[in-house]
Amino acid sequence: MDEPNLDQVASPAVLEALATERLRTLALCRALRQDFDSIVEASRSSNADDEHDPEGATVAFERAQVVALLAQSESRLNEIDGALQRCRQGRYGTCDSCGEAIAAERLVARPAASTCIRCAI
Repeated sequence: MDEPNLDQVASPAVLEALATERLRTLALCRALRQDFDSIVEASRSSNADDEHDPEGATVAFERAQVVALLAQSESRLNEIDGALQRCRQGRYGTCDSCGEAIAAERLVARPAASTCIRCAI
């Protein structure tokens, strides 16, 4: 497989795609935090007991689900920020583990990838 041309990989189109994905992920994090706050607020105004109320289990599940989705979104945001940092440092497209070039195909599929496919396994 050919090594990617880093000038081509970290192109303005890549930077724009990462910036767009960052904004989308930030919006998702905001929405999930609002969902979580709404669930917590609704449970405060209720005298439901999560352990003994049939509806309590649903509320606890919804709260846990939103927390998990928020954690995933924040992790994704960190990946994107890492990719943007690597772009600024001129290291975008270089594997953080082995130092080899990350295949262009992998970067097209996962623009925030920080490792080559071999090191990711």
